[in-house]
Amino acid sequence: MRKYIIAGNWKMNKTVSESIALAKGIVDAVKGIKKTEVVIAPTYLAAAKVADVVKGTNVKLAIQDIHWQDQGAYTGKVSVDMVKEIGAEYIIIGHSEQRQYFHETEETVNLKVKKTLAANIKPIICIGETLPQREANELKTVLSTQITGAFKDVSSADAEKCVLAYEPVWAIGTGKVATDEQAEEAHAYIRSVIKDLYGAKIADEMRIQYGGSMKPGNAAGLLSQNDIDGGLIGGAALKADSFFAIIDAAEKR
Repeated sequence: MRKYIIAGNWKMNKTVSESIALAKGIVDAVKGIKKTEVVIAPTYLAAAKVADVVKGTNVKLAIQDIHWQDQGAYTGKVSVDMVKEIGAEYIIIGHSEQRQYFHETEETVNLKVKKTLAANIKPIICIGETLPQREANELKTVLSTQITGAFKDVSSADAEKCVLAYEPVWAIGTGKVATDEQAEEAHAYIRSVIKDLYGAKIADEMRIQYGGSMKPGNAAGLLSQNDIDGGLIGGAALKADSFFAIIDAAEKR
């Protein structure tokens, strides 16, 4: 049985002191959580301090992105060895905002995925369609292209370590949300693509999060779907109580 994974992506929110306070609030709130994996992704600036807060707890640290090179003249970027040293266990790769604003491509997603796996860190690979793509009936084409691009030259053994996050771009930060049925349809298709690439066992075991405005009011319905294994949470992850409410919905499944 796949273990739910609820990850909070804080994006460009919270100062360092605010991040420490939020992390402490989440750690306190989830002490009794047993069945659900809890992950938080603060800003680069706050990551080391948050790592100290979550060390030895049942909350895991994620980083919002990395560069695929080990070091060099890449102003504003961080490398895998930097985030590994502070205890990062996950790295978010290919988020729609990286694709939209910072020219992320299928090639750079793939480079980051392989670099992350080589460092024995787990990638959370984001995929999803825009509203025009959905309305043009391109959902399956977009998802298939993004998945096959991300997993190019990735072995079965490494693929097993990956988490996918389906994020319909039109539902991120807009307050809109895919219906339970729309989300499940996309997740089921994603799993079928993984099955074609790696076989039924890996497809059945791979966790696929929903990442389009999941919040306390809709979490239970989304998480009740057969192929939805958690959430990549944005706005609702910026307060400990709303983030915990989503985690609690997963825990009670």
